[in-house]
Amino acid sequence: MAIELMLLAVNMNFVAFSHYLGNIDGQIFVFFILTVAAAEAAIGLAILILLFRTKRTINVDRLDSLKH
Repeated sequence: MAIELMLLAVNMNFVAFSHYLGNIDGQIFVFFILTVAAAEAAIGLAILILLFRTKRTINVDRLDSLKH
């Protein structure tokens, strides 16, 4: 969650400075950052689906096999 907030803050800075400087480079770079964020969310969802298929639960208290 913290990484997502940092990425959104960077995106806001890119858009603001791009508007202030009058070029579109910052706004184009924002699309690349959003693509990475979407891929990160997709990987996190895939991990949750895999854990649900193997353990039949997404309860964090019962997922203790990751501790070893």
